Amino acid sequence: MKKIYILCALAGLGLSSCKKLLEEKPVGILTDQNFYLNAADAQSAVVGALSQLQPQAYYQRTVYIMGELSGDGLVPLLTQNQERIDMYKLTYTAQNIEINNWWVNSYKLISRANDIIANVPKISMDAAAKNNLLGNAYFLRGLAYFDLVRSFGDVPLITHPITSKDDPDFSPSRTAANKIYAQVISDLQFAETNCLTEDKIAAANKGMVSSGAASAMLARAYLQRASTAFADPADNQNALNACNKVINSGIYKLMPNYSDVFNCDLKYFPQQTEHIFDVQFGNNNTTTQNIIVRMFTPKNGSGSFLANPYMANQIYFGADKRKAWNISNSVVDAKGVVSSVPFYISKFRDPQWVLNSNNSRVNWLVLRYADVLLMQSEAMNNLNPSDPAKFNGMNTVRDRAGLTASHLDLTNTPTPSAFIDTLVKDRARELCIEGHRRWDLIRLGRFKQIEQQVNGFTAQDFQLLLPLPQPELDVNKNLKQNPGY
Repeated sequence: MKKIYILCALAGLGLSSCKKLLEEKPVGILTDQNFYLNAADAQSAVVGALSQLQPQAYYQRTVYIMGELSGDGLVPLLTQNQERIDMYKLTYTAQNIEINNWWVNSYKLISRANDIIANVPKISMDAAAKNNLLGNAYFLRGLAYFDLVRSFGDVPLITHPITSKDDPDFSPSRTAANKIYAQVISDLQFAETNCLTEDKIAAANKGMVSSGAASAMLARAYLQRASTAFADPADNQNALNACNKVINSGIYKLMPNYSDVFNCDLKYFPQQTEHIFDVQFGNNNTTTQNIIVRMFTPKNGSGSFLANPYMANQIYFGADKRKAWNISNSVVDAKGVVSSVPFYISKFRDPQWVLNSNNSRVNWLVLRYADVLLMQSEAMNNLNPSDPAKFNGMNTVRDRAGLTASHLDLTNTPTPSAFIDTLVKDRARELCIEGHRRWDLIRLGRFKQIEQQVNGFTAQDFQLLLPLPQPELDVNKNLKQNPGY
Protein backbone atom coordinates (compact mmCIF):
# COMPACT_ATOMS: atom_id res chain seq x y z
CA MET A 1 0.00 0.00 0.00
CA LYS A 2 1.33 3.39 -0.92
CA LYS A 3 1.77 5.56 2.14
CA ILE A 4 0.83 9.22 2.01
CA TYR A 5 2.42 11.43 4.62
CA ILE A 6 -0.11 14.15 5.36
CA LEU A 7 1.51 16.93 7.37
CA CYS A 8 -0.72 19.69 8.62
CA ALA A 9 2.05 22.31 8.52
CA LEU A 10 0.89 24.87 11.00
CA ALA A 11 2.29 28.24 10.07
CA GLY A 12 5.28 28.98 12.22
CA LEU A 13 4.17 27.71 15.60
CA GLY A 14 1.25 25.53 14.61
CA LEU A 15 -1.16 28.40 14.73
CA SER A 16 -3.01 28.13 11.42
CA SER A 17 -6.00 25.94 10.81
CA CYS A 18 -5.73 23.02 8.39
CA LYS A 19 -9.32 21.83 8.55
CA LYS A 20 -10.65 20.21 5.39
CA LEU A 21 -7.23 20.13 3.74
CA LEU A 22 -8.46 17.02 1.95
CA GLU A 23 -12.03 15.85 1.68
CA GLU A 24 -11.27 12.33 0.45
CA LYS A 25 -9.89 9.70 2.77
CA PRO A 26 -6.18 9.02 2.31
CA VAL A 27 -5.00 5.55 1.38
CA GLY A 28 -2.64 5.59 4.34
CA ILE A 29 -1.35 7.98 6.92
CA LEU A 30 2.02 7.97 8.59
CA THR A 31 1.77 8.81 12.27
CA ASP A 32 4.10 8.62 15.25
CA GLN A 33 2.57 5.22 15.95
CA ASN A 34 3.17 3.61 12.55
CA PHE A 35 6.16 5.50 11.17
CA TYR A 36 8.96 5.62 13.76
CA LEU A 37 9.37 1.85 13.82
CA ASN A 38 12.92 1.11 12.63
CA ALA A 39 16.29 2.55 11.68
CA ALA A 40 15.18 3.25 8.11
CA ASP A 41 12.29 5.36 9.41
CA ALA A 42 14.66 7.30 11.65
CA GLN A 43 17.04 7.95 8.75
CA SER A 44 14.15 9.08 6.53
CA ALA A 45 12.96 11.47 9.22
CA VAL A 46 16.39 13.10 9.48
CA VAL A 47 16.62 13.44 5.71
CA GLY A 48 13.20 15.08 5.83
CA ALA A 49 14.39 17.52 8.48
CA LEU A 50 17.50 18.38 6.45
CA SER A 51 15.31 18.97 3.40
CA GLN A 52 13.40 21.63 5.32
CA LEU A 53 16.44 23.89 4.83
CA GLN A 54 16.05 23.81 1.04
CA PRO A 55 12.98 25.98 0.23
CA GLN A 56 13.43 29.32 -1.51
CA ALA A 57 11.81 30.99 1.49
CA TYR A 58 14.47 29.61 3.81
CA TYR A 59 18.10 28.65 3.11
CA GLN A 60 17.80 28.91 -0.67
CA ARG A 61 17.01 32.65 -0.73
CA THR A 62 15.64 34.17 2.48
CA VAL A 63 18.89 33.41 4.33
CA TYR A 64 20.82 36.05 2.39
CA ILE A 65 17.93 38.50 2.31
CA MET A 66 18.01 38.38 6.12
CA GLY A 67 21.76 38.18 6.54
CA GLU A 68 23.18 40.30 3.72
CA LEU A 69 20.82 43.07 2.59
CA SER A 70 21.26 44.87 5.91
CA GLY A 71 24.98 45.28 5.35
CA ASP A 72 27.63 46.42 2.90
CA GLY A 73 27.79 43.63 0.34
CA LEU A 74 24.45 43.34 -1.43
CA VAL A 75 21.97 45.75 -3.00
CA PRO A 76 18.54 44.81 -4.38
CA LEU A 77 17.41 46.17 -7.71
CA LEU A 78 14.90 48.91 -7.01
CA THR A 79 12.54 47.20 -9.44
CA GLN A 80 12.46 44.13 -7.19
CA ASN A 81 10.16 43.08 -4.37
CA GLN A 82 9.53 45.79 -1.80
CA GLU A 83 10.37 43.51 1.14
CA ARG A 84 13.94 43.19 -0.18
CA ILE A 85 14.26 46.95 -0.64
CA ASP A 86 12.98 47.47 2.91
CA MET A 87 15.59 45.08 4.32
CA TYR A 88 18.30 47.06 2.52
CA LYS A 89 17.00 50.51 3.46
CA LEU A 90 16.28 49.53 7.09
CA THR A 91 12.59 50.29 6.63
CA TYR A 92 11.46 46.74 7.43
CA THR A 93 8.26 46.30 9.40
CA ALA A 94 6.22 43.48 10.90
CA GLN A 95 4.47 43.07 7.52
CA ASN A 96 7.69 42.09 5.71
CA ILE A 97 7.08 38.80 3.91
CA GLU A 98 10.68 37.65 4.10
CA ILE A 99 10.85 38.22 7.84
CA ASN A 100 7.72 36.11 8.12
CA ASN A 101 9.35 33.42 5.94
CA TRP A 102 12.38 33.38 8.22
CA TRP A 103 10.25 32.92 11.34
CA VAL A 104 7.84 30.35 9.89
CA ASN A 105 10.45 28.12 8.28
CA SER A 106 12.65 28.21 11.36
CA TYR A 107 9.76 26.85 13.42
CA LYS A 108 8.94 24.27 10.77
CA LEU A 109 12.51 23.00 11.10
CA ILE A 110 12.16 22.99 14.89
CA SER A 111 8.93 21.01 14.57
CA ARG A 112 10.60 18.35 12.44
CA ALA A 113 13.55 18.15 14.82
CA ASN A 114 11.23 17.86 17.83
CA ASP A 115 9.41 14.95 16.20
CA ILE A 116 12.70 13.10 15.73
CA ILE A 117 13.94 13.85 19.23
CA ALA A 118 10.65 12.62 20.73
CA ASN A 119 10.25 9.46 18.65
CA VAL A 120 13.62 8.06 17.60
CA PRO A 121 14.74 7.08 21.14
CA LYS A 122 12.04 4.39 21.30
CA ILE A 123 13.31 2.64 18.15
CA SER A 124 15.30 -0.57 18.66
CA MET A 125 18.47 -0.02 16.62
CA ASP A 126 22.23 0.34 16.95
CA ALA A 127 22.89 2.83 19.75
CA ALA A 128 25.66 4.77 18.01
CA ALA A 129 23.61 5.07 14.81
CA LYS A 130 20.62 6.22 16.82
CA ASN A 131 22.62 8.85 18.66
CA ASN A 132 24.10 10.11 15.40
CA LEU A 133 20.60 10.63 13.97
CA LEU A 134 19.47 12.31 17.17
CA GLY A 135 22.58 14.48 17.03
CA ASN A 136 21.54 15.65 13.56
CA ALA A 137 18.11 16.60 14.89
CA TYR A 138 19.56 18.45 17.88
CA PHE A 139 21.93 20.35 15.58
CA LEU A 140 19.08 21.43 13.31
CA ARG A 141 16.98 22.56 16.25
CA GLY A 142 19.94 24.46 17.67
CA LEU A 143 20.60 26.08 14.28
CA ALA A 144 16.99 27.21 13.95
CA TYR A 145 16.81 28.65 17.46
CA PHE A 146 20.14 30.39 16.96
CA ASP A 147 18.79 32.06 13.81
CA LEU A 148 15.66 33.08 15.69
CA VAL A 149 17.31 34.46 18.81
CA ARG A 150 19.85 36.59 16.99
CA SER A 151 17.09 37.84 14.68
CA PHE A 152 14.26 38.52 17.13
CA GLY A 153 15.66 38.24 20.66
CA ASP A 154 13.10 36.61 22.94
CA VAL A 155 11.16 33.93 21.03
CA PRO A 156 8.88 31.04 21.99
CA LEU A 157 10.83 27.97 23.11
CA ILE A 158 9.16 24.71 22.10
CA THR A 159 11.06 21.47 22.61
CA HIS A 160 8.37 18.85 22.05
CA PRO A 161 5.86 18.03 19.30
CA ILE A 162 2.63 20.03 19.38
CA THR A 163 -0.18 17.52 18.82
CA SER A 164 -3.21 19.40 20.11
CA LYS A 165 -4.53 22.92 20.43
CA ASP A 166 -4.90 22.10 24.12
CA ASP A 167 -1.12 22.01 24.47
CA PRO A 168 0.04 25.05 26.49
CA ASP A 169 2.62 25.70 23.77
CA PHE A 170 -0.02 25.93 21.03
CA SER A 171 -0.17 29.70 21.64
CA PRO A 172 3.13 30.31 23.43
CA SER A 173 4.57 33.47 24.86
CA ARG A 174 8.18 34.53 24.33
CA THR A 175 11.07 33.01 26.26
CA ALA A 176 13.98 35.21 27.35
CA ALA A 177 16.86 35.30 24.87
CA ASN A 178 19.39 34.07 27.42
CA LYS A 179 17.33 30.88 27.86
CA ILE A 180 17.10 30.45 24.09
CA TYR A 181 20.89 30.67 23.84
CA ALA A 182 21.21 28.13 26.63
CA GLN A 183 19.00 25.75 24.63
CA VAL A 184 21.01 26.40 21.45
CA ILE A 185 24.25 25.55 23.19
CA SER A 186 22.81 22.49 24.89
CA ASP A 187 21.47 21.18 21.57
CA LEU A 188 24.76 21.79 19.78
CA GLN A 189 26.74 20.14 22.59
CA PHE A 190 24.59 17.01 22.22
CA ALA A 191 25.25 17.05 18.47
CA GLU A 192 28.98 17.55 19.02
CA THR A 193 29.11 14.50 21.30
CA ASN A 194 26.93 12.19 19.22
CA CYS A 195 27.29 13.03 15.53
CA LEU A 196 29.87 11.19 13.45
CA THR A 197 33.08 12.90 12.46
CA GLU A 198 33.17 14.01 8.83
CA ASP A 199 35.51 11.22 7.77
CA LYS A 200 33.15 8.59 9.20
CA ILE A 201 30.03 9.72 7.31
CA ALA A 202 29.24 7.19 4.58
CA ALA A 203 29.30 8.34 0.97
CA ALA A 204 25.55 7.81 0.69
CA ASN A 205 24.96 10.12 3.65
CA LYS A 206 27.18 13.04 2.71
CA GLY A 207 25.47 16.26 3.77
CA MET A 208 24.45 14.99 7.17
CA VAL A 209 25.67 16.84 10.24
CA SER A 210 29.12 16.01 11.59
CA SER A 211 30.54 16.58 15.04
CA GLY A 212 32.81 19.17 13.41
CA ALA A 213 29.77 21.09 12.20
CA ALA A 214 28.40 21.13 15.74
CA SER A 215 31.73 22.44 17.09
CA ALA A 216 31.89 25.17 14.45
CA MET A 217 28.31 26.23 15.12
CA LEU A 218 29.01 26.24 18.84
CA ALA A 219 31.89 28.66 18.23
CA ARG A 220 29.55 30.92 16.29
CA ALA A 221 26.88 30.80 19.00
CA TYR A 222 29.35 31.47 21.82
CA LEU A 223 30.82 34.47 19.99
CA GLN A 224 27.40 35.93 19.26
CA ARG A 225 26.26 35.51 22.85
CA ALA A 226 29.52 37.03 24.07
CA SER A 227 28.44 40.31 22.45
CA THR A 228 25.13 40.46 24.34
CA ALA A 229 24.19 41.95 27.70
CA PHE A 230 23.72 38.43 29.09
CA ALA A 231 27.06 37.03 27.94
CA ASP A 232 28.58 34.21 29.94
CA PRO A 233 32.11 35.00 31.18
CA ALA A 234 33.36 31.80 29.53
CA ASP A 235 31.83 32.46 26.10
CA ASN A 236 35.00 33.60 24.36
CA GLN A 237 37.11 30.81 25.83
CA ASN A 238 34.46 28.29 24.88
CA ALA A 239 34.36 29.72 21.35
CA LEU A 240 38.13 29.39 21.10
CA ASN A 241 37.99 25.82 22.41
CA ALA A 242 35.36 24.93 19.81
CA CYS A 243 37.42 26.47 17.00
CA ASN A 244 40.54 24.65 18.16
CA LYS A 245 38.62 21.38 18.27
CA VAL A 246 37.77 21.77 14.58
CA ILE A 247 41.27 22.91 13.66
CA ASN A 248 43.10 20.28 15.68
CA SER A 249 40.94 17.45 14.31
CA GLY A 250 43.01 17.59 11.13
CA ILE A 251 39.91 16.75 9.10
CA TYR A 252 39.27 20.17 7.61
CA LYS A 253 41.65 22.51 5.80
CA LEU A 254 41.50 25.36 3.32
CA MET A 255 41.15 24.33 -0.30
CA PRO A 256 44.26 25.24 -2.32
CA ASN A 257 42.42 27.82 -4.41
CA TYR A 258 39.55 30.04 -3.31
CA SER A 259 37.56 29.02 -6.38
CA ASP A 260 37.76 25.37 -5.27
CA VAL A 261 35.39 26.20 -2.41
CA PHE A 262 32.62 26.89 -4.93
CA ASN A 263 33.42 24.11 -7.41
CA CYS A 264 30.23 22.07 -7.94
CA ASP A 265 32.35 19.04 -8.80
CA LEU A 266 34.11 19.21 -5.42
CA LYS A 267 31.16 19.19 -3.06
CA TYR A 268 31.96 16.39 -0.64
CA PHE A 269 34.70 15.22 1.68
CA PRO A 270 37.45 14.08 1.09
CA GLN A 271 37.71 15.97 -2.22
CA GLN A 272 36.21 19.03 -0.57
CA THR A 273 38.03 19.74 2.70
CA GLU A 274 36.66 23.19 3.50
CA HIS A 275 32.92 22.63 3.65
CA ILE A 276 31.77 21.81 7.17
CA PHE A 277 28.01 22.02 6.70
CA ASP A 278 26.01 22.85 3.57
CA VAL A 279 22.40 22.90 2.53
CA GLN A 280 22.49 20.19 -0.11
CA PHE A 281 21.18 20.48 -3.63
CA GLY A 282 21.40 17.69 -6.17
CA ASN A 283 24.09 16.97 -8.72
CA ASN A 284 21.65 16.79 -11.64
CA ASN A 285 20.86 20.30 -12.82
CA THR A 286 17.78 19.14 -14.71
CA THR A 287 15.97 18.08 -11.55
CA THR A 288 17.27 20.32 -8.77
CA GLN A 289 15.06 23.28 -7.93
CA ASN A 290 17.72 25.75 -6.87
CA ILE A 291 17.63 29.43 -7.82
CA ILE A 292 20.87 30.55 -6.13
CA VAL A 293 22.79 31.09 -9.38
CA ARG A 294 19.87 32.67 -11.18
CA MET A 295 19.14 35.20 -8.44
CA PHE A 296 22.63 36.68 -8.67
CA THR A 297 23.15 36.54 -12.45
CA PRO A 298 22.12 39.65 -14.42
CA LYS A 299 20.80 39.47 -17.96
CA ASN A 300 21.13 35.70 -18.18
CA GLY A 301 19.20 35.13 -14.96
CA SER A 302 16.81 36.98 -12.71
CA GLY A 303 19.54 39.36 -11.60
CA SER A 304 17.62 40.41 -8.50
CA PHE A 305 20.68 41.79 -6.68
CA LEU A 306 23.87 43.71 -7.37
CA ALA A 307 27.13 43.99 -5.49
CA ASN A 308 27.23 46.97 -3.17
CA PRO A 309 29.55 49.59 -4.76
CA TYR A 310 31.55 49.51 -1.52
CA MET A 311 32.48 45.90 -2.19
CA ALA A 312 33.28 46.56 -5.81
CA ASN A 313 35.42 49.63 -5.22
CA GLN A 314 36.78 49.71 -1.67
CA ILE A 315 36.81 46.43 0.24
CA TYR A 316 39.47 44.57 -1.77
CA PHE A 317 43.06 45.67 -2.16
CA GLY A 318 46.38 44.54 -3.59
CA ALA A 319 46.75 41.08 -5.08
CA ASP A 320 43.59 39.66 -3.51
CA LYS A 321 42.46 36.79 -5.75
CA ARG A 322 38.98 36.73 -4.25
CA LYS A 323 37.74 39.92 -5.89
CA ALA A 324 37.82 38.52 -9.42
CA TRP A 325 35.92 35.45 -8.26
CA ASN A 326 33.37 37.08 -5.96
CA ILE A 327 32.26 40.01 -8.12
CA SER A 328 32.16 40.70 -11.84
CA ASN A 329 30.96 43.40 -14.22
CA SER A 330 30.61 41.28 -17.35
CA VAL A 331 28.29 38.50 -18.49
CA VAL A 332 28.34 36.10 -21.40
CA ASP A 333 25.10 35.29 -23.19
CA ALA A 334 24.09 31.99 -24.80
CA LYS A 335 25.90 32.99 -28.02
CA GLY A 336 29.13 33.77 -26.20
CA VAL A 337 28.76 37.54 -26.47
CA VAL A 338 30.33 39.41 -23.56
CA SER A 339 28.48 42.44 -22.20
CA SER A 340 29.38 44.95 -19.52
CA VAL A 341 26.98 45.27 -16.59
CA PRO A 342 27.07 46.81 -13.11
CA PHE A 343 29.06 44.78 -10.60
CA TYR A 344 27.18 41.73 -9.38
CA ILE A 345 27.89 38.73 -7.13
CA SER A 346 29.57 36.04 -9.24
CA LYS A 347 30.92 33.70 -6.53
CA PHE A 348 28.10 31.14 -6.87
CA ARG A 349 28.77 29.41 -10.18
CA ASP A 350 27.71 26.24 -11.92
CA PRO A 351 29.17 25.63 -15.40
CA GLN A 352 26.24 23.31 -16.10
CA TRP A 353 23.62 25.89 -15.18
CA VAL A 354 21.08 26.37 -17.96
CA LEU A 355 20.43 30.04 -18.71
CA ASN A 356 17.26 31.40 -17.11
CA SER A 357 16.56 28.09 -15.37
CA ASN A 358 15.71 27.53 -11.71
CA ASN A 359 18.22 24.71 -11.48
CA SER A 360 21.80 24.65 -10.30
CA ARG A 361 24.07 22.29 -8.40
CA VAL A 362 25.33 24.94 -5.99
CA ASN A 363 25.12 24.06 -2.30
CA TRP A 364 24.42 26.82 0.21
CA LEU A 365 27.39 27.06 2.54
CA VAL A 366 26.45 27.33 6.20
CA LEU A 367 29.82 26.57 7.80
CA ARG A 368 33.28 26.36 6.29
CA TYR A 369 36.81 26.13 7.56
CA ALA A 370 37.90 29.67 6.63
CA ASP A 371 35.18 30.99 8.92
CA VAL A 372 36.51 28.85 11.77
CA LEU A 373 39.98 30.35 11.32
CA LEU A 374 38.54 33.86 11.41
CA MET A 375 36.43 33.04 14.47
CA GLN A 376 39.54 31.69 16.19
CA SER A 377 41.27 35.05 15.67
CA GLU A 378 38.19 36.90 16.94
CA ALA A 379 37.94 34.82 20.10
CA MET A 380 41.65 35.23 20.82
CA ASN A 381 41.40 38.99 20.44
CA ASN A 382 38.45 39.06 22.83
CA LEU A 383 40.43 37.06 25.38
CA ASN A 384 43.82 38.74 25.10
CA PRO A 385 44.24 41.63 22.63
CA SER A 386 48.03 41.62 23.11
CA ASP A 387 48.45 37.99 22.03
CA PRO A 388 50.30 38.04 18.67
CA ALA A 389 49.01 34.53 17.89
CA LYS A 390 45.54 36.01 17.38
CA PHE A 391 46.56 36.94 13.84
CA ASN A 392 47.40 33.38 12.79
CA GLY A 393 43.93 32.44 11.59
CA MET A 394 43.40 35.68 9.70
CA ASN A 395 46.83 35.49 8.10
CA THR A 396 46.25 31.90 7.00
CA VAL A 397 43.10 33.01 5.19
CA ARG A 398 44.97 35.97 3.70
CA ASP A 399 47.73 33.68 2.43
CA ARG A 400 45.27 31.63 0.40
CA ALA A 401 43.92 34.88 -1.10
CA GLY A 402 47.39 35.96 -2.26
CA LEU A 403 47.96 38.54 0.48
CA THR A 404 51.04 36.98 2.07
CA ALA A 405 52.79 40.34 1.79
CA SER A 406 50.01 41.95 3.82
CA HIS A 407 50.26 39.94 7.04
CA LEU A 408 48.74 41.40 10.17
CA ASP A 409 50.59 41.87 13.45
CA LEU A 410 50.59 44.06 16.53
CA THR A 411 52.57 46.70 14.69
CA ASN A 412 50.10 47.40 11.90
CA THR A 413 47.01 46.45 13.94
CA PRO A 414 47.96 47.68 17.42
CA THR A 415 44.65 48.18 19.22
CA PRO A 416 41.58 45.99 19.84
CA SER A 417 39.46 48.48 17.89
CA ALA A 418 41.84 48.43 14.92
CA PHE A 419 41.75 44.65 15.01
CA ILE A 420 37.95 44.66 14.85
CA ASP A 421 37.96 47.14 11.94
CA THR A 422 40.33 44.83 10.07
CA LEU A 423 38.38 41.69 10.97
CA VAL A 424 35.15 43.27 9.72
CA LYS A 425 36.77 43.81 6.33
CA ASP A 426 38.51 40.44 6.23
CA ARG A 427 35.25 38.63 6.91
CA ALA A 428 33.62 40.60 4.07
CA ARG A 429 36.40 39.72 1.64
CA GLU A 430 36.28 36.03 2.44
CA LEU A 431 32.65 35.32 3.38
CA CYS A 432 30.67 37.92 1.43
CA ILE A 433 27.07 36.97 0.63
CA GLU A 434 27.17 33.71 2.58
CA GLY A 435 24.50 34.89 5.01
CA HIS A 436 26.71 36.22 7.83
CA ARG A 437 27.03 39.98 7.38
CA ARG A 438 24.17 41.40 9.46
CA TRP A 439 25.06 39.16 12.39
CA ASP A 440 28.80 39.87 12.05
CA LEU A 441 28.29 43.63 12.09
CA ILE A 442 25.96 43.48 15.09
CA ARG A 443 28.27 41.14 17.02
CA LEU A 444 31.36 43.22 16.25
CA GLY A 445 29.65 46.52 17.09
CA ARG A 446 29.89 48.01 13.60
CA PHE A 447 26.33 47.71 12.27
CA LYS A 448 25.24 51.31 12.79
CA GLN A 449 28.61 52.67 11.65
CA ILE A 450 28.70 50.66 8.41
CA GLU A 451 25.09 51.44 7.56
CA GLN A 452 25.79 55.15 7.91
CA GLN A 453 29.20 55.30 6.25
CA VAL A 454 28.58 52.85 3.41
CA ASN A 455 24.86 53.08 2.68
CA GLY A 456 23.91 56.43 4.19
CA PHE A 457 21.22 54.92 6.40
CA THR A 458 20.77 55.71 10.10
CA ALA A 459 20.15 52.50 12.03
CA GLN A 460 18.25 52.84 15.29
CA ASP A 461 19.10 50.70 18.30
CA PHE A 462 15.78 48.87 18.14
CA GLN A 463 16.60 47.75 14.59
CA LEU A 464 19.32 45.46 15.86
CA LEU A 465 16.37 43.09 16.32
CA LEU A 466 13.79 42.36 13.67
CA PRO A 467 10.05 42.81 14.24
CA LEU A 468 7.99 39.74 14.99
CA PRO A 469 5.87 38.92 11.93
CA GLN A 470 2.43 40.47 12.05
CA PRO A 471 0.63 37.23 11.01
CA GLU A 472 2.04 35.54 14.12
CA LEU A 473 0.91 38.39 16.36
CA ASP A 474 -2.54 38.28 14.80
CA VAL A 475 -3.13 34.62 15.65
CA ASN A 476 -1.29 34.45 18.97
CA LYS A 477 -2.25 37.15 21.43
CA ASN A 478 0.40 35.87 23.86
CA LEU A 479 3.15 37.26 21.62
CA LYS A 480 4.29 40.83 22.14
CA GLN A 481 6.08 42.91 19.52
CA ASN A 482 9.68 44.08 19.89
CA PRO A 483 9.94 47.74 21.00
CA GLY A 484 10.12 50.31 18.23
CA TYR A 485 7.90 48.49 15.73
